[in-house]
Amino acid sequence: MPASTLGPAPLDPKEPLVTPVDIRPASGTLGVLTPGMGAVATTFYSGVFAVRKGLAKPFGSLTQLGHIRLGKRTEHRNPLIRDFVPLASLDDLVFGGWDPIPDDAYSAARRAGVLTPQDLEGVREELAAIKPMPAVFSHDWVKLLTGTTNVKTGSSTMDLAEQLMADIERFRREHRCDRLVMVWCGSTEAYHTPAPVHRSLAAFEQGLKESDPEIAPSQVYAYAALRSGVPFANGAPNLTVDLPAMLELAAETGLPICGKDFKTGQTLIKTILAPGFKARLLGVSGWFSTNILGNRDGEVLDDPESFKSKEVSKLGVLEQILQPEVYPDLYGSMFHKIRINYYPPRGDNKEGWDNIDIFGWMGYPMQIKVDFLCKDSILAAPIVLDLSLFMDLAARAGQKGIQEWLSFYFKSPQVAPELYAENDLFIQSTKLKNTLRHWMGEDLITHLGSEYYEE
Repeated sequence: MPASTLGPAPLDPKEPLVTPVDIRPASGTLGVLTPGMGAVATTFYSGVFAVRKGLAKPFGSLTQLGHIRLGKRTEHRNPLIRDFVPLASLDDLVFGGWDPIPDDAYSAARRAGVLTPQDLEGVREELAAIKPMPAVFSHDWVKLLTGTTNVKTGSSTMDLAEQLMADIERFRREHRCDRLVMVWCGSTEAYHTPAPVHRSLAAFEQGLKESDPEIAPSQVYAYAALRSGVPFANGAPNLTVDLPAMLELAAETGLPICGKDFKTGQTLIKTILAPGFKARLLGVSGWFSTNILGNRDGEVLDDPESFKSKEVSKLGVLEQILQPEVYPDLYGSMFHKIRINYYPPRGDNKEGWDNIDIFGWMGYPMQIKVDFLCKDSILAAPIVLDLSLFMDLAARAGQKGIQEWLSFYFKSPQVAPELYAENDLFIQSTKLKNTLRHWMGEDLITHLGSEYYEE
């Protein structure tokens, strides 16, 4: 059914008709490009291949298993999201990527150790066919990564960007892609603040030509993607598209961008628990968080500069949700501490401990302790899938610039400069689903419910 005919008629002639967004069909092949082909990317590829073959189910993926309520509760309309909005099919996805380590996706997945050899054997042929293109990489930005022999060289950073654009066009042509999206799955870069080179697109492009040292590799990928007509999602805490230059480029090219830092383990738990404390007006005097992990991400984060990027991303979550300036008696003196420790024996099996000191009626103290033994890449892989499909949907819907409705997937959601980010997982979920309802011409769900009791 054409998008222009979707949506219920208004209940009252005086009500404005909800006008659906014109969304182009998801026809043809969608290429998903990942800067970074380590644990997260190869777990994502493997899962999609396994689902296609009937070897696994896409648990954790909102686009594949999530339902969305439409209309009143009495209507009992609750379709799958993938049946409600025109998403690309998993059968239409092809994958490519860059990595400074030359292993193909099968070898990289074996080395990452996330999936069992038995699960990898079922998709070995497909994974082995994905070979990393030489990466834009610098040890100035990621110090502790070893084995980095698959790296581009060029006369300038602009030359490197143009090489990435050539890679993108070659991949588009060889795989006969109708559309592309790019999702950063690479390492966390060293912490930097915005510099003069980031203030405008003109300054940034001049900086590329002059190889300005403040331009990070992730920014080069984002620039190449947007210049090539490819939406970009940032899965790390890097300073990448949250810059005036990139906002200007996204507006100029009419493309969606979003970020940053996949919300997977400990921060996912925080965005579930903290809204509950605030809703019940329970105070928090302290929240101590520590992690051990042994994968490539843990190795990279052992460098203090890369850890600083992650720490800044993780620390801001509680402050935004709990609003200590609004609730000083409850949260104004909260002590929040985060530690990440590289511990090779754990591999991808991250363990996150949280000690939460709370208080209730008359100030009496209580404690909550959480020990979350998670697999970081297992939690991240469905996020990569959902972002790939939703960013493609946004592009086909003519959306450009920051896609705040996708904040559901990020630790540090990118928003307009004058706004604070919403980190409450439940507000984020409502925002995402209401965006889909709005685009498809359905009424927004407010959960007011008074209409059921009116005569």
